[in-house]
Amino acid sequence: MVASECEPWAKTGGLADVVDALSRALGPAAPGGLGHQVDVYLPMYRGLVPPAGSVPLELDVPVGSRDGHERREQVTLWTGPADGYRLRLVEHGPSFDRDSFYMDGAHDYADNPARFTLLGRAVFEAIRLEGRPVDVIHGHDWQASPGLLALRHRYAQDSLLAGTATMLTCHNLAYHGWTPREQAWQLDLPGEVGVPDGVDLLREAVRTADLVNTVSPNYARESLTPEYGAGLDDLLRARGDDYIGIINGIDTTLWDPATDAALAAPYDASDVTPKAKTRALLAARHGLDPDGPLIGVIGRLDPQKGFDLVAEATPSLVSMGVRLIVLGTGHEGLVAGLVEQSRQRPDRIAVLERFDRDEARRIYAGADLFLMPSRFEPCGQGQLIAMRYGTPPVVRLSGGLADTVLDADEDPENGDGFVFGPATAAALTDAVARALTAMSDPTRFRRIQAQGMSRDHSWREPAKAYEAAYRRIVRA
Repeated sequence: MVASECEPWAKTGGLADVVDALSRALGPAAPGGLGHQVDVYLPMYRGLVPPAGSVPLELDVPVGSRDGHERREQVTLWTGPADGYRLRLVEHGPSFDRDSFYMDGAHDYADNPARFTLLGRAVFEAIRLEGRPVDVIHGHDWQASPGLLALRHRYAQDSLLAGTATMLTCHNLAYHGWTPREQAWQLDLPGEVGVPDGVDLLREAVRTADLVNTVSPNYARESLTPEYGAGLDDLLRARGDDYIGIINGIDTTLWDPATDAALAAPYDASDVTPKAKTRALLAARHGLDPDGPLIGVIGRLDPQKGFDLVAEATPSLVSMGVRLIVLGTGHEGLVAGLVEQSRQRPDRIAVLERFDRDEARRIYAGADLFLMPSRFEPCGQGQLIAMRYGTPPVVRLSGGLADTVLDADEDPENGDGFVFGPATAAALTDAVARALTAMSDPTRFRRIQAQGMSRDHSWREPAKAYEAAYRRIVRA
């Protein structure tokens, strides 16, 4: 695995959770693990400490030529045990010892191409030095793309690497790693790679990887259209059967209301009544009137996630008796609008502008409903966690949300949530109204909760799908 994030060492979003949980599910240690040896290569960002017992390996990494001079960098690779896989931290202070992972304030670091080229090159130099062939290099998002491209363009004749298969997972097609031509020298790729203006790293990796996937079957289909393909729909269509969707899972050991220490009381599918204790404390802590439906919202406050719809719909939701608790950071205008509404109705609206893991757990467990109105959502984990915690989700019919949530009105026997189509505040409000109607019938609502809690959203089946994908491309 080659990635820019991995839980718990480096995380800004769901990518980190996927890399960690999938690696464990593929490895030998997890219950039901598939028994493969998995290495996860990750930049050693500021503040990261190698796991106890880690062993350093010094690497001399070629990173290309400029002005006739070959450039090489000295890198330390720290290898230590993680939970079911080997963590390999690539230490290079000038590249990774910085205030943030990707950006200097509001702008991408100008040398991001060089930083993530170095990450990929360190992988290959470690393989060469250790002399151990590798079946698959699995890269995640555009940050792994320089490495996948280098394998095809710079290491193709290397005896150890020539037979290595490549897989690229696109967690979010909106981010391409565009590199202007004047910066493309940092990639150390042939000049014909890309277009005259520069190199679209994700596009080039989609073009050259043996197999490409995204993180849900429905998003894979959606991304074949101009609306969702982020400028790559033509190339994704051209890949045919070599572009697939594999749904994400969640770590059902880490996300388990029966053992979650952040909650006021444990519970499971056999008895959800202890949810009420966490709910009462959650409402009290944030000054919300507890005598009405409580809806939780967690995520990046961004139009992509539909938070503008939330802001627009909030007055209508409040008039319907809803209490709303929002946890997240993001778009300043959206945050300001929601905060202003909370000032006007502090008994009905709480906005927590921060990243808070424990409070997120308490919202998943303590809310009556979970709102996730994304304009596009490659997979999403919030709806899966909410269902695991007995909190039916209200979601927009998009990407992986459509793959994982069954509308309880359309399918009364199997429904586990509520789904709406148009990306409008009116459609969102209507879906919430349907959910509130269901809540008024405790027997029916308990059935909806039970359906969600009974779903297997673990990594067991997704890991098998990735294993099958690897077998498709591994060379004999």
